[in-house]
Amino acid sequence: MILRKTTVKDLDAIMELIEQGRASLKKMGVDQWQQGYPNEASILEDINNGESYVLERSGEIAATTMISFSGEKTYELIDNGQWLTSNAYGVLHRVAVSNSFKGTGSAELLLKGAEEICRSNKIKSLRVDTHENNLPMKKLLAKTGFDHCGIIYLAGNGTPKEPRDAFEKIIS
Repeated sequence: MILRKTTVKDLDAIMELIEQGRASLKKMGVDQWQQGYPNEASILEDINNGESYVLERSGEIAATTMISFSGEKTYELIDNGQWLTSNAYGVLHRVAVSNSFKGTGSAELLLKGAEEICRSNKIKSLRVDTHENNLPMKKLLAKTGFDHCGIIYLAGNGTPKEPRDAFEKIIS
């Protein structure tokens, strides 16, 4: 198992994972990722910014995520709770696991790897948000020690702001 930065050569494999995730969410009736985002342009931006990562297992891309240390504007306002910390933090976005690797612990390994990247950057917490009905992601976050902190709102690109459950984990 290796967690490494994504290269442009990985783009097709990542987009396949994103499409699998989109299909799974649609099947569960979750409207997250159903409006064409994330798309190839957003993944390429992550790659170019050095923020896209893939988890390789047995030579195959098992999972992907974006890890940023630039802050998150939508996290400035949180309702029905509060963040655990007020220090610099890492942000996870665009978490997707290959259908071939679901149930193998790959998602947990991806999050543990993200924690290691935070540690190596002297970052003491990791934040993430997800749709209220994305139960597999919420279960993963609970299983890996994230605390529910409240509700944040995504900018809606001309539509009403979308609420998301917000989570944080203090990294020791």
